Amino acid sequence: MFARITAVMALTALAGCGLGESRVNPLNWFGSDREERIEAARTDPGRPVVQQVVSLKAEPTPGGVIVSAVGLPPTQGFWEAELARIPTEDAGVMLLQFNISPPLTPEPVGTQPSREVLAGAFFTTQELAGVRTIAVQGQTNRRSVSRQ
Repeated sequence: MFARITAVMALTALAGCGLGESRVNPLNWFGSDREERIEAARTDPGRPVVQQVVSLKAEPTPGGVIVSAVGLPPTQGFWEAELARIPTEDAGVMLLQFNISPPLTPEPVGTQPSREVLAGAFFTTQELAGVRTIAVQGQTNRRSVSRQ
């Protein structure tokens, strides 16, 4: 009888992990991304920033989180994408800037999928201590994910 009760409790706990919005599920530590329009991003003149951040994901892994973002530059040919951490006054927010290098020669605009560029970075559990929100910004918008 005790074994059955234990088995039912274990199955119930595992079922809770399968629910999309469950706080028990470690894969849901960061929710879906939210977009915020911004006036102008702080930029380094030597390192251009992607025009728009299309999507953002934070995937928990053993020892930290892999942050990946898709950016949309104005034309094809942009390369060498990087998520660079920039200082912020709020210790609970990790702010990343989506840097990207322009094409060496003029390139056509093309379709949106042909212009999309992926950038990613790994942050350790120690680097994320106290962080509640991860945000990635481009020139015109910022996307963020928060711990649930």
